Amino acid sequence: MSTVSDGAEAHLPLSGQQVHLAAGGYEADIATVGASLRRLTLNGRDLVVPFEADEVRPWYRGVLLVPWPNRVIDAAYDLPGLGRQQLAITEPDRGHALHGLGLWLDWVVLEQTPSAALFSLVIEPQVGYPFRLIVMAAYTLSADGLETVVQAVNAGPGVAPYGTGPHPYVVAGPSPLNQWTFTLPAGQVMTVTPDRLIPTGLAPVAGTEFDFQAGKVIGETFIDHAFTGLTWDEAGHVTATVTDPAAGTGVAVTWDKRCPWVQIHTADQPDPAINRLGLALEPMTCPPGAFNSGTDVVWLEEDAHHTAAWTISGW
Repeated sequence: MSTVSDGAEAHLPLSGQQVHLAAGGYEADIATVGASLRRLTLNGRDLVVPFEADEVRPWYRGVLLVPWPNRVIDAAYDLPGLGRQQLAITEPDRGHALHGLGLWLDWVVLEQTPSAALFSLVIEPQVGYPFRLIVMAAYTLSADGLETVVQAVNAGPGVAPYGTGPHPYVVAGPSPLNQWTFTLPAGQVMTVTPDRLIPTGLAPVAGTEFDFQAGKVIGETFIDHAFTGLTWDEAGHVTATVTDPAAGTGVAVTWDKRCPWVQIHTADQPDPAINRLGLALEPMTCPPGAFNSGTDVVWLEEDAHHTAAWTISGW
C-alpha cells in the first residue's frame, strides 16, 4: 500500500515552489503560494522586506492581490442581477475580506528563464465570487529592475468585478524607516475610520501630514491610506520613491494609469522586532472598498481581459 509520502524527493517549502531570477545586478525569489515576491536584492542589498522560503508568509509580504486589492467592507457586496454576495471574513479584527482570493493559492509556473518567469492561477467560482478567472503573472528582471505584469481573463459566464495590485514592503536602506525620505506625487488621500479603516471620502493632501508630493522625511507619521490624484509624466507613468539619505540608497516603484490608486502603509506593529521594517507601497487598480462603492472597479465581460503592470527598481 502506498502512502502520500511515497516518491517524495524533497521537502516542499511552506511558501511553495521557489523560482530564482537574476539580471543586471538584481536577484529575485518568487514563491508560488500567492505568487509572492519573497526577496528582491540589488548587489546584495534588500529592496523589499524578505521572508524565508520555509516560512508562512507574514503580513502579506510580496503577495499578488487578485481579484481585488485591499478590503471588501464587511466581506459583503452587491452584484447587479445576482444580489448580495458574502465572502469569508479574512481580517477578523476589522470584519472585512482582505486582499483577494489568490493569497494562499499555489500558482503554477508555466515558463522560466534565468531572468523571467510566468505564473498562472485559476480562481474557481465560489460563494461570494461566482466567476472563473484565469490570471497570469509575468515577473521579468533586467537592468531596469523587476517588472510585474498581471493579466486576468474572465473564463466563464457573467460580468466579473476585478481589481489587482502588489504588496511589497520596500526598504530604502539600513537606516530606520522614520529617517527615510518619501516622495509620492499624489494630490488626494482617502480618509478612513480609525478603527476599521472604512473609507469616508477624499481629501486634498496639501498642508497635511500626508503631503509627500515634494518629498519629505516620514518621521513618526502613521500611514495606512490610499492615495490618488496622481501626477503622470509625459509617458503616462508615475514614480514613488523612498530614500535613505544617510546611506545614499533608495527604491522606486513605477506604474501607469491602469493603477490610479496606491496604498501606503508604514507597517506599524506592537512588536519592536518587526515594527516599521519597510514601507508598503501598493499600486492598485481600485481603492479600498471598491466592490462596495463601485469606484474604478474593472468589470470583466466574458472572455475579456485586463492587464496591469509595475516596476520596482533600486540604487
